[in-house]
Amino acid sequence: MAKIAKRVAASREGIDPNKAYALSEALQLLKDRSKVKFDETVEVSMNLGVDPRHADQMVRGVVNLPNGTGRSVRVAVFARGDKAEEAKAAGADIVGAEDLVDIVQKGTIDFDRCIATPDMMPLVGRLGKVLGPRGMMPNPKVGTVTTDVAAAVKASKGGAVEFRVEKAGIVQAGVGKVSFDVKALEENVRAFADAVNKAKPAGAKGNYVKKVSVTSTMGPGLKLDIATLAAS
Repeated sequence: MAKIAKRVAASREGIDPNKAYALSEALQLLKDRSKVKFDETVEVSMNLGVDPRHADQMVRGVVNLPNGTGRSVRVAVFARGDKAEEAKAAGADIVGAEDLVDIVQKGTIDFDRCIATPDMMPLVGRLGKVLGPRGMMPNPKVGTVTTDVAAAVKASKGGAVEFRVEKAGIVQAGVGKVSFDVKALEENVRAFADAVNKAKPAGAKGNYVKKVSVTSTMGPGLKLDIATLAAS
């Protein structure tokens, strides 16, 4: 049997793997057990009763976290003319058209989120094999194909988080940093869970949210009492 590192053992000490923790208690436990020298990301995972292989059971959306993500998001915008200028003024890190398409096709992706105006999609569509696997392809369903590029850039910079269910029926996202206070993390987790609930597809049958857990980058995974995710 592999030996458990002292740091890992310490982070798990006092944790009951069979207990479903109240949201506030779980978040406080993650904060108390963070002993590393960097600001860990707090992540939430939701196991859903869906089979994303069926189109009518796909879960996808975007949520604006009320307290942001705590990380700097680099935003690229595919736009021309006035829309390009609007994107720059809103704080986009990279703005371009054909030139940006060429850069990305060559494998240089110096951004975390991608936005495009509708007229640019015939060009951006060429990047599907590059951006698609990274989950970065602009999509009108999550607000990244839009004429209001300024609002989209500001939302991305301010805490907009995209989510998409994986093959195993799990949807997950980073919802803040361990340096956030518990209340801020609670608000972010609840906003994320609420967005996933509202994205329930028509084809979902039976129990939609089966299990929810939270963890930090180097911390233990904690099962949550789903009832405590409701706004208090």
